[in-house]
Amino acid sequence: QVQLVESGGGLVQAGGSLRLSCAASGRIFSINVMGWYRQAVGKQRELVAAITNAGSTNYADSVKGRFTISRDNAKNTVYLQMNSLKPEDTAVYYCNVRAKRLPGPYESDYWGQGTQVTVSS
Repeated sequence: QVQLVESGGGLVQAGGSLRLSCAASGRIFSINVMGWYRQAVGKQRELVAAITNAGSTNYADSVKGRFTISRDNAKNTVYLQMNSLKPEDTAVYYCNVRAKRLPGPYESDYWGQGTQVTVSS
């Protein structure tokens, strides 16, 4: 199996910063995309940011210019640097990894347990 361990959530005032980390471990042959999703109370889960193994990134419009996603392929770890946080960024943030456990074409999605980010006004 593939395990994802997230860290870095917490409570911060508006305008502050947090850095989330997610480390993947287990039976991993290769990792394609690593990303972060979030789900606020009463809302659907949404993509925040994603990064491919080649370094291409994709961001939700609401976080462009404020959040930065990066990854360390040697450590199978993805990071999300969140600056200029707003109360509307409050949500549970989930790490997502699309990985192969064996050589071949088959990939699967794996999810972390979620970490709470709360931004106070």
